[in-house]
Amino acid sequence: MPLVPMKDMLIAAKRGRYAVGQFNINGFQWAQAILEAAEEEGAPVIVAASDRLVDYLGGFRTIAAVIREWADALSITVPVALHLDHGRCVERCRQAIDAGFTSVMFDGSHEPIEDNINQTRQVVDYARRYLVSVEGEIGTVGGIEDGLVGGISYADPDECVRLVEEGGIDALAAALGSVHGPYQGRPKLGFDEMRKIARLTGVPLVLHGGSGIPNDQIQKVITYGHAKINVNTECVQAWARAVRQVLNQDDRLYDPQMILTAGKDAVRKKVKEKIRQFRAVRKV
Repeated sequence: MPLVPMKDMLIAAKRGRYAVGQFNINGFQWAQAILEAAEEEGAPVIVAASDRLVDYLGGFRTIAAVIREWADALSITVPVALHLDHGRCVERCRQAIDAGFTSVMFDGSHEPIEDNINQTRQVVDYARRYLVSVEGEIGTVGGIEDGLVGGISYADPDECVRLVEEGGIDALAAALGSVHGPYQGRPKLGFDEMRKIARLTGVPLVLHGGSGIPNDQIQKVITYGHAKINVNTECVQAWARAVRQVLNQDDRLYDPQMILTAGKDAVRKKVKEKIRQFRAVRKV
């Protein structure tokens, strides 16, 4: 199946009260693990490359080509969107679209609202020519992202409405208490604000920092309009545990295939677990 935009899969998820998982690639073996997991669970999936890792992974065109080839080689039949996560500027989003990404996120959350809307609109206008979906963000997700440590800044509901209506986005990441990286204590999400923003905007919401959130809160998040949940930290932690265990068991082991396959299998298992938690099994 060719790569597809994420807009339709998110609309279906919002209507069906489940969420599509976004899983970031930290190497090309990760793409194989994510695609295999989604196919085995019969679930739509969003494979994402964070802008900060794009050059490390070989650039936009390399990433797009590898994901297409993996999907073909693995005979993937479920819908797959290739997404740019936290696009740093309008030009980077355009480069991703030109390379074959089917979805982009422009992160203007650190800009004044007028600049955020203006730049998001530029991305949307360009993306529409290629039927590419666009995600925007309001507020600041806490934790570590792109090497920076940031505090939580809740999304303003009025600004959310403006970004949706004036920016023309397909999905909205409204910061409401989640963080990138591990949580310190139990997560405290703004469910009242979440419900209000979902009602005012009407678009599928996106939860960044979806790792480590208790299941009862995940189910609430989905009920309150989140159709896309981003997961990276849990996958990275699972990969690291598996690789560390293999190396600790045999300090003479040096074969990369034996070492890294354990990590890949751990990522695949974690992705399957999250797909089930998001109630996205057989939703194609």
